[in-house]
Amino acid sequence: MSSLALYRRYRPESFAEVIGQEHVTDPLQQALRNNRVNHAYLFSGPRGCGKTTSARILARCLNCEQGPTPDPCGTCQSCRDLARNGPGSIDVIEIDAASHGGVDDARDLREKAFFGPASSRYKIYIIDEAHMVTSAGFNALLKVVEEPPEHLKFIFATTEPEKVIGTIRSRTHHYPFRLVPPGTLREYLAEVCGKEGSRVEDGVLPLVVRAGAGSVRDSMSVMDQLLAGAGEDGVTYAMATALLGYTDGSLLDSVVDAFAAGDGAAAFEVVDRVVEGGNDPRRFVADLLERLRDLVILAAVPDAAEKGLIDAPADLVERMQAQASVFGAAELSRAADLVNEGLTEMRGATSPRLQLELICARVLLPAAYDDERSTLARLERLERSGPPAQAAAAPLTPQAYAPAQPQVPQAPPAPAPAPQQSAPPAPAPDAPPADAAPARPGAWPGSAPPGSGAPAPARAGPAAGRRPVPVAAPPGPDRSRPSRRARAARRGSPSRRRPPQRPRRARSTPVPCGRTSWRRSRTAAASPGSCSARTPTSPGSTAPRSSSASSTPEPGTTSRAAAARTY
Repeated sequence: MSSLALYRRYRPESFAEVIGQEHVTDPLQQALRNNRVNHAYLFSGPRGCGKTTSARILARCLNCEQGPTPDPCGTCQSCRDLARNGPGSIDVIEIDAASHGGVDDARDLREKAFFGPASSRYKIYIIDEAHMVTSAGFNALLKVVEEPPEHLKFIFATTEPEKVIGTIRSRTHHYPFRLVPPGTLREYLAEVCGKEGSRVEDGVLPLVVRAGAGSVRDSMSVMDQLLAGAGEDGVTYAMATALLGYTDGSLLDSVVDAFAAGDGAAAFEVVDRVVEGGNDPRRFVADLLERLRDLVILAAVPDAAEKGLIDAPADLVERMQAQASVFGAAELSRAADLVNEGLTEMRGATSPRLQLELICARVLLPAAYDDERSTLARLERLERSGPPAQAAAAPLTPQAYAPAQPQVPQAPPAPAPAPQQSAPPAPAPDAPPADAAPARPGAWPGSAPPGSGAPAPARAGPAAGRRPVPVAAPPGPDRSRPSRRARAARRGSPSRRRPPQRPRRARSTPVPCGRTSWRRSRTAAASPGSCSARTPTSPGSTAPRSSSASSTPEPGTTSRAAAARTY
């Protein structure tokens, strides 16, 4: 058997053999039929989905002797050169832009592009990983891509089309590739295994498709690895799970059954088996989340397997249907949310086993949370467990179903009427008592003067005999503002008169005289205009003050006011 890689041995040679890309291959075939082929194309999409293969098929269709045609003949020299195991054509140049994306490489390509093809109809450049071309390289190619010669075609292939500058993208026809659906990829893998003559169990192909994640090349590489290590029995499920690192289905069934029964001992025993078996706790949580996802879909859509919503063998689908019937919708949704949150927390965790045990504890203890999901999960668990044993064993008597008689509230008995007490006769309003004090302005009629100690007279009428009603206190003394005359008289009274104040003393002012600073003495006497009253002092010194500054000046002297006026 050839040692060539599986994805190279089964590389498509025509657009009809490309799987899962009908939205690209059909328009290209129609353009070839109509002879409306553009001078530049841009193929973008995930890795391993057929971009470079489609570019080679397009070059083969263009240079076929019967072309341009959507179905190359496969017999001409150009078709044989561009075949699956062909030597290649000198007129179809493949360039890896990851290592030839500089401006010098672009200039070299531009100089060689104007030479005509050697033996084919077109000279075709396939630039793979085009997003690795630098901005200067794209700018160097811009003119030749915009206005190429008649014999020149460009095909750019990239996984990141947004990194291709807009001036290049606007001059190409852009065809986006996409991942291959799981069902289509599983059928293609089964066909390849049949051609290889290898026996593969039913549960292996879904694992391979899941490992490939929609990429044909990645799935073919995984399948090639499994076929290389297969024994006489072929590729078994246990071998595939061990080699690809997936969790065994028995562990997933055990932990799901433990969640359904609320058995914490069984759940933590499964965790111990996972860790002791050398499995990755993160991968186990990811597989558990995938199983819970399938259970949620089966609970909502019973025929999900027939509709293609679940990719699993028949026996596994039957087990999952039995597990979904045990759970409730709210309980499944809550468990999936908690496992998803735990998987996010496990990224970068130092103790994955501890995180896994915490996830199991959260799923098993809905009573530890008071949110709506936990409450619904508890209710569903109670509904599955049935009524309590005592309530089920109690005999049902007709009295238990007798409706309770509504109790009409009775009115309380009316209180006995209080005995009527004769009120003392009220004094006539026109004849006040002789010893009564004159009524104060604003006082209540019949109220006792303040400070007399006499009780307030009782009221006559139907209210007599009831609890005495508290009477408001009479108003206090009149605190209105006195008149202007009273205020003026109060200010003029001797008791309110201000004490006489001592007259302010005039501050001594230094008077300059010559080069010496002089200060007037308050007690010295001097004639008007004389300088004998000046006493020379040192700067900063203060002349002594006299206690008799306000006394009458002696004869021959001048008062302070006169001296101040003089100066």
